Amino acid sequence: MRSSFFHTQPTALVRQLAGFLPAGAVAPGDAARQDVAERLGQWLNVADAISLSSAHAAIAAAGRQAARTPGHQATSAATLQAELERVRAVLSQSITTRDTRHQPDPDDLDTEFAFCLQRYQDQQRRLEMSVDALREHVRQTLAKGPPRLAQLAALDAVLGEMLGGREQRLLNNVPAFLKLRFTELRRQPLTAENNWLATFNTELEQTLLAELDHRLQPVAGMIESISHEP
Repeated sequence: MRSSFFHTQPTALVRQLAGFLPAGAVAPGDAARQDVAERLGQWLNVADAISLSSAHAAIAAAGRQAARTPGHQATSAATLQAELERVRAVLSQSITTRDTRHQPDPDDLDTEFAFCLQRYQDQQRRLEMSVDALREHVRQTLAKGPPRLAQLAALDAVLGEMLGGREQRLLNNVPAFLKLRFTELRRQPLTAENNWLATFNTELEQTLLAELDHRLQPVAGMIESISHEP
């Protein structure tokens, strides 16, 4: 359910943030490689492990309930995929749409960074609300399907509750990487020939698009599971 656990290659968001680090710094993806269990263990404490163990009963119960009421899944994978792409398109457009009324003051770059930071955080909140709503909709759809899909929906709900807070705290650190990048770029003169501020805004948008992709991965995984259901 999380690319950082299941993929050996860094995600687009990790690669983007690693590019903002000073020369010689160790990027997150360059740390000592660990298997899935080791990485997951760093995210879960003893209480979480107990909760996850207890959740097995609820997940099994979801499967039994679905088995007693088969054939109620009314939404196809294609329909849900179309909804995912609609959400992605709307949020992507929001990310790349700039306020044409805003005119940066090259003599007040601290204020300009504060403006960029506010823009990023506003978009982060929009991503969180929109993707969370879509994810819950997909869960509810799977819960009405065959037992295996109902169990997957229940598992995603448990993992979302257990790992969501930690993930959100990590995503809240993204602006710190943006500040590193802004600080590096502002060492250069801001001229028409070297408009590094425009470069920074483009990179800010690329980071948001990568975060959007990251947030949508669990949703995409659940939708894909419908296609593989016999």
